Amino acid sequence: MPLDLILRRARLPGADTLFDIAVKDGRIVDLAPAITADALSEDAGGRLVIPGFVDTHIHLDKSCILDRCRSEEGTLQEAIAEVAAAKRAFTEDDVYARGQRTLEKAILQGTTFMRTHVEVDPRVGLTSFNAVRRLKHDYAWAIDLDICVFPQEGLLNDPGTDELLVAACEAGADAIGGCPYTDTDPNGQIARIFEIARRFDLDIDFHLDFDLDPSWMHLDEVCRQTAAHRYGGRVAIGHVTKLSALPPAQLDAAARRLADAGVAVTVLPATDLFLMGRGHDHNTPRGVAPAHRLVRHGVTCSIATNNVLNPFTPFGDCSLVRMANLYANVAQIGRLDDIAACLDLVTAQPARLMNLAHYGIAVGNPADFVVLDTQDAAMAVAELAQPLTGFKRGRRSFSRAAPVLCRPV
Repeated sequence: MPLDLILRRARLPGADTLFDIAVKDGRIVDLAPAITADALSEDAGGRLVIPGFVDTHIHLDKSCILDRCRSEEGTLQEAIAEVAAAKRAFTEDDVYARGQRTLEKAILQGTTFMRTHVEVDPRVGLTSFNAVRRLKHDYAWAIDLDICVFPQEGLLNDPGTDELLVAACEAGADAIGGCPYTDTDPNGQIARIFEIARRFDLDIDFHLDFDLDPSWMHLDEVCRQTAAHRYGGRVAIGHVTKLSALPPAQLDAAARRLADAGVAVTVLPATDLFLMGRGHDHNTPRGVAPAHRLVRHGVTCSIATNNVLNPFTPFGDCSLVRMANLYANVAQIGRLDDIAACLDLVTAQPARLMNLAHYGIAVGNPADFVVLDTQDAAMAVAELAQPLTGFKRGRRSFSRAAPVLCRPV
């Protein structure tokens, strides 16, 4: 059988030897230390090859709007209000162009799977949703894009939002989310999101517990509803910054509750660092949930980008290896195996969160892989290893040259 491509001398995470990866018709058909065949070959040069980064939480629709918004107080409330005002003027082409800019950054940084959260409410209608659907179609050659629709400004307290969410689900949304802390009836919103999710057989991804007051949490209600609906493995919660404020025994109890219910957690270091602790004039808390400690209890966790160049996060280059590095710094992780585990938080763990059945470099899986400029998983995070080239279903999706030191002659 003639092959389309062989990626030679690839170093796979956890493997002691180098492998050749054979590709035919967009799938991996062989994986061995040395494959003898007449086919187009690429040499990975012993570098680390991963199945691509997985970004479980980003907002393409409201990225790149710093020039339209104020960011003076740096609070969550200010960010919500500023974007609420700005999105009234969004057009489909505007959302598409800004989302395209951000999506292309992510592709060039080695992201091959993404869940983007898209706001749906009477102020923006289905404008952003329709734009992101176009992006999903137009960039399917480089990235699998999962669209999670959600109500940023409330659901039960925002007439017309429920109907729009249902319309988006009918039109092909891939997941549904919620934002209970913005609703006058948080538990009622959680219940309604589960109801819609079950009607359309969609996974759920909440923005949750986004402050530093650990005296109350919506986490318990989400876990309760997940168990009641037998939805374990299909629910994720993002931010959950309250977990960073819990003492060890309470954190362990929360982790066990999450693991038992099958609720995953996405940590968003850039946004959480920027917005949390604004009430402190010194000794400011980090406000970043300890994903690595949750994982030890069996909780599926991911680290993700969240916002890019807007009042929620006025920064961002869509690099998940940079986000893993930022998290490792904030969490004060120093052991090499723990640093290497941070790479799992932007690859294998988020793939599990999104229920990506065919993620991974294995025979029979889609030929999705990215070559990083490193030979070691821990060093990928520690040294911010650059993605050099990527393939999506066996076709090259991006490339950049490795840097070369130009010594004097």
